[in-house]
Amino acid sequence: MTVPHAWRRPGKIRHCRPRPVTDAPATIPDSKVGQLDFLLHRSGVLDLIEGELAGRPGPQGLPVRTVLVGLLLSLHYHQSASLADACRILLDQLQSPARSWLGLPEVDWEDRWARIAFCRRVYRSFDRLTTALDPSRADRRRRLPLAEAAAHAAAWEDDDPERLRRRALLQEISDRLVLVTVRLAQRRGFFKGWRGDIGADTTAIPAWHHEPSDHRGLASIELTAGWHFSGGSEEGVFGHSATLLVAASRRHPTGHPHAGKRVSKHPQLALGAVLDTPGKRIGPNAVHVLTTLATLGLPVGLLAADRAYTDQKSEHFQQPARRLGYQLALDYKQDQRGVQAPHPHLGALLIDGTLTCPAIPEALANATTGLDDKAVRDRDENLEQRLAMREPYFLKLKQGPDRHGAVRLQCPAAGPSPSVTCPRFNRLHHPAASVPAIVDLSNARSTAAHPSAKPSIQISPAERLRPPPKKELPRICRKPTITVRPGDLGKFDKFRQDRHYLRPAWHDAYKPIRAHNEGINGRAKGHHIDIADPRKRLAHGRVAQTILLALMILMINLQIIHDWTGTNSSESAAGGSDQNYDGLTPMPLTTNGLPPPPG
Repeated sequence: MTVPHAWRRPGKIRHCRPRPVTDAPATIPDSKVGQLDFLLHRSGVLDLIEGELAGRPGPQGLPVRTVLVGLLLSLHYHQSASLADACRILLDQLQSPARSWLGLPEVDWEDRWARIAFCRRVYRSFDRLTTALDPSRADRRRRLPLAEAAAHAAAWEDDDPERLRRRALLQEISDRLVLVTVRLAQRRGFFKGWRGDIGADTTAIPAWHHEPSDHRGLASIELTAGWHFSGGSEEGVFGHSATLLVAASRRHPTGHPHAGKRVSKHPQLALGAVLDTPGKRIGPNAVHVLTTLATLGLPVGLLAADRAYTDQKSEHFQQPARRLGYQLALDYKQDQRGVQAPHPHLGALLIDGTLTCPAIPEALANATTGLDDKAVRDRDENLEQRLAMREPYFLKLKQGPDRHGAVRLQCPAAGPSPSVTCPRFNRLHHPAASVPAIVDLSNARSTAAHPSAKPSIQISPAERLRPPPKKELPRICRKPTITVRPGDLGKFDKFRQDRHYLRPAWHDAYKPIRAHNEGINGRAKGHHIDIADPRKRLAHGRVAQTILLALMILMINLQIIHDWTGTNSSESAAGGSDQNYDGLTPMPLTTNGLPPPPG
């Protein structure tokens, strides 16, 4: 093939390459600045911050509002929460109306010393905020000795009233920054198709700094950081852990009726974020986010979590979640499968999270005992049959959870539609004899409903010959209906869940919700904004990292809403009544060029 003549002339090739019109930085529209500024006002964090900073001595620097808007703009345009990028935006990329809204002074961008002075004001303003919220302010410019660093890190764990107040205020600021996007979606009616299903997960937030050195006797600059180990991984990540809750959804038990459309019924937003030391307060952090969501009036449905949450103390995770109205879908480790409570509670055995008849055959009770993860994922036909044969022996739900999370369960041999036949139940309770009826053997439902087609409880020959007194029998046999309250099972209450483990109803809930958790983690770590890249959030200290993470989640949620409305035009057109607060389209400007006053 003959090579074109122009390809053999490098000089002409360079001349034909596209070039920017000018070396000046791109200009940001005033509408985008006003939009993010208005969103920040609606979150309510500025009032909290101004109240905390009021009366503090020292140079004021720039308003904190200006710095936070600069960080939001930096995340939107440069995918970075670095103060250096925010300084460049505030200096070079804003027009005069936006500069006047944010109270920015006029700076000659060619004057190097004026630019440095402006950047110092930005850094001073952010440092003033982090200092006011830090329970124990330490020197964040050098690595402290281990003993001195441990004293500062202990301030994040003790119960001193002032430190508790500062930690609570920091978390409230983080919550409001994230929830402002959730309220946005709620007001626009984007959660109309959501049933309240939530997935909880903890993900690693790597730190830019080195880990502590025992050889040199120096701590890390990130005093509260630690090693985060993901499930199945032997290599840890040094940094913090972030608890993220996602608005998820379950599948239909018999196949999703809209499987062909591939359009979600709601945006899968991050509903909350809590930054903490790895391994600390895993359950309470998730419960904190659930408690903040309860104030929004959103629906309450299923809550799926991985094994890290199953291992939490019941009073730290399972009990509070049930009191909030959530049903749990959990997974277990290899040594937790099978019969989980060695002593029956109220006469019922706890098998894979479900209370079961104490007379269940031993082979069925131990069907999953000792199974490894591979055997659970790739279940053979024999295991599937034994899991299906378990179901008639499970206690039946008679009454749903009340406002305290208590449920009423019934013996499987009781009620108008028993799932098993039990000679012990018949002896104690004398059920009314049913009228003989003709069974249509060609009708599978009619055949399965006949007593002879149901499993029969096998009791010992000794009990048949000499029945024991009623008071010596299990409670579920003496009184066919029991009430189970949160915490009634003691330390084994953490295993109890509301769907039969490894059965289709459990897969319908657990697997899709966990997939949504991995989806939000993947989006937050591999798309427009990467929370796993420590170069994008270089500010030192846990206070700074908490605020920057909340700003990142805010912008990620906005991007999710934007993408979701782009593929769901009919839903976005039928939005709520708060049309000015959409967070997606440019804000309307008034006649004088200023955005509408926040409120």
